[in-house]
Amino acid sequence: MQQPLKTPLNLYEALNRNLLVRSLETVQDLIVVSLCIGLFCVMMIQLRGIFYLMLPPLNFHEVTADILFLLILVELFRLLIIYLQEQRVSIGVAVEVSIVSVLREVIVRGVLEVPWNQMLAACAFLLVLAALLIVRVWIPPTFEGIDPEQRYVKHYQVEKGES
Repeated sequence: MQQPLKTPLNLYEALNRNLLVRSLETVQDLIVVSLCIGLFCVMMIQLRGIFYLMLPPLNFHEVTADILFLLILVELFRLLIIYLQEQRVSIGVAVEVSIVSVLREVIVRGVLEVPWNQMLAACAFLLVLAALLIVRVWIPPTFEGIDPEQRYVKHYQVEKGES
């Protein structure tokens, strides 16, 4: 009986795929954690700036813009936390950040000062984002773990089961 020829080890197999993937995931998690820490520091600086803006004379327009910007930062922080927990980007949270960002720009610039074509584009963009939020409810989650839209998905499945 003839022995099969021994093939030389592939370099990729020699590096042990599992160890390589775990190492790369660890490095990626460290990058995300450093982004979380940096974002948290930016939020603290922004919060301090808001308190300084509250001193007389009060500029309501600037305070409102900074508060909305802080809310955007909080949502981005939440997006990073969900990524660390589930190793995925939450579509719902990303869409919510986009909606708040567009609304912040409209509020800061003023509805009456924005050209009509830009306002029309912003409205169309908001409609598309709202449609994404609605469609996201009906898409079953593809990952195990924390799902921000889990309550709505369960509600939809219960309704579908009763019909």
